[in-house]
Amino acid sequence: MSDTATISRQLKIKAGACKRLYKEHKSYQREEEEQKRKLDKFIADRAEDWYIKNARLMLEESQKLIKETSSRLGGSVQELRELIVSAEKDPALSEDEALIQAQEAFEEVSV
Repeated sequence: MSDTATISRQLKIKAGACKRLYKEHKSYQREEEEQKRKLDKFIADRAEDWYIKNARLMLEESQKLIKETSSRLGGSVQELRELIVSAEKDPALSEDEALIQAQEAFEEVSV
């Protein structure tokens, strides 16, 4: 496999990983908001302590997962950025579809 084909393949892989981690991260953020609403509702309704405690544990778990995915996403985005910079220096890849898609993915997940 040529160097250009290898870089193109890596661009596709890294861009896909970044998109997946970005979606996962957003999903956990939505879950955290939902857990906060549940906890607030339990507190407002003066629910049993068990329900409140359980809701707090679920909220804490969501917050841990957000931190973990944020860290993994940051590393993945950094790797993608470095690969894009490297690929942009190669004239054979300047019009490559994988490079264009990787750049779009980078823009999407870097927001």
